[in-house]
Amino acid sequence: MSNNTVLKVENLSKVYRLGEVGTGTISHDLNRWWAKMRGKEDPFSKVGHVNDRTQKAQKGEYVNALADINFEVKKGEVLGIIGKNGAGKSTLLKIISRITAPTTGRIMAKGRVASLLEVGTGMHPEMTGRENVYLNGTILGMTRREIDQKFDEIVDFAGCAKYADTPVKRYSSGMKVRLGFAVAAFLEPEILIVDEVLAVGDAEFQKKAIGKMQDISSGGGRTVLFVSHNMASVQKLCGRVLLLENGNLKINGDTDSTVRHYLQRNKDLVFRAPLFDRKDRKGNGIIMFQDLEILDVHRKPLTSIVSGMDVIIRVKLEARANLNNVIIRIQIANELGENVFTCNNYHSSKYFSFNSGVHNVNCIIPKFPLTSGIYFIHLHSFTEKGLADEIEYTYKLLINDGDFFGSGKLPMQKDKILVKHTWEIK
Repeated sequence: MSNNTVLKVENLSKVYRLGEVGTGTISHDLNRWWAKMRGKEDPFSKVGHVNDRTQKAQKGEYVNALADINFEVKKGEVLGIIGKNGAGKSTLLKIISRITAPTTGRIMAKGRVASLLEVGTGMHPEMTGRENVYLNGTILGMTRREIDQKFDEIVDFAGCAKYADTPVKRYSSGMKVRLGFAVAAFLEPEILIVDEVLAVGDAEFQKKAIGKMQDISSGGGRTVLFVSHNMASVQKLCGRVLLLENGNLKINGDTDSTVRHYLQRNKDLVFRAPLFDRKDRKGNGIIMFQDLEILDVHRKPLTSIVSGMDVIIRVKLEARANLNNVIIRIQIANELGENVFTCNNYHSSKYFSFNSGVHNVNCIIPKFPLTSGIYFIHLHSFTEKGLADEIEYTYKLLINDGDFFGSGKLPMQKDKILVKHTWEIK
C-alpha cells in the first residue's frame, strides 16, 4: 500500500446463506475452517448466486452480498458509493468498519475509522449525550483532555447542548443523527464513513454536514466514504464514485459520468415494466397503483407539456378494501432525483375515501410551472396503517418552454420554477 493510500480493499466478498441463522451446518463450518487453515478459498463462496432481490430465494441458497470488490482510496479523498437498495453498499461499509467480517479478501486501513451507519450507531441509549461523546472518543484512542477540547464544538454543531446530560434514549431520531455525526466528524478519525442516515436530518443540518465533510477532506486531509441516494449531494461532495450492482463493482470512475450512468440505467430498467407489473414498489399493498396518464383540459392524452398549460395527472389505482383517510402524493423530480414540487391531497384538499375496487384520481395543475427539461413522477399512497404503495420513476415527463406569463417572452433557462406574479408602483 503506497504512502498516500489510506484504504485498500482486495478481492473482497461476503457470502450469506438464505433462510438460515449463522453459516449453516456443522459440516459446512468444518469445511470452511479446514479450507482457511490450508490457505484455500471458502468452498461455499464459489456456489454463491448473484444477489438479485427480484428472484425468489431457495432455502439454504448461498448469495454473494459482495463479490470480488477491489479499490483504493487516497488520503483526503471523498469517495461516493451509490447503487440501488440491496446493491451491497451497507454491507461494504460494515466490513470496512469491522462490524462484520468478509468471507474472502482483506481490507487494509491506516489510522482510526469512525462510522455513522444508522440512527443511533455507537450510542448507548441509557447513557447521556455527554457520556456517549466521551465513550466514543475513548474507543477511538483519544485522551480525556483531547475530548474536553472538542466537546463544546460537538454539542454546538449537533444543536443539542441543552440536552447533553439527558439519556440518548430520550432523543429524537434527528437529534441522534446530529450528535452521532458530530461525534464521528469532530473526533478527527483518519477515515470517516457516512451512510444514508443523514437523510433523517433536516435540510439545514444536511447542508452543515456536507460542509463539514468538505472541510474534513480538504482542510484536514482526512478521507470520507459517503453513501447516499441523493445524487445532488454526491455530485457536490465526491470526487470519485463507486457504483455497486447486485454485489458487484460495476464502475469506479469520475462522479459526473458514474452518476449519469446510474440514473439512466435506473430509469431504463423501471420504464420497461407497466405500472401494475412493477416489482420495485414498497408498502403494505392495500392500495396498488395501476397506471398513470398526462392529460390536457379536454381529457386528451399528452406526450409532452408546454410550460404554462393546464395539465391533469390521472392516477389509476386499486383499493383492496374500503378505505378512509387516504393520502395520495405525487412528486415531480428532476434528472438528479431531487424533488422539485409535490402535490398532496392532505395539504391542498382533504382525505380521500375509496370503496374496494379500481378508481381514477385526477390531480389538476393549472399553468404547469416548470421550464424545459426532463422530469420524473414518483407516486406514494398512505392510509391509517402507513405506507400503502410507493413507486419511483413511474413516468418520464418532457417539458417544453412556453409563454408562461403571456408576455410573448420565453422564461430564462436558468429558472426552473415559474411563479405567476404582477407588479405595481405606488
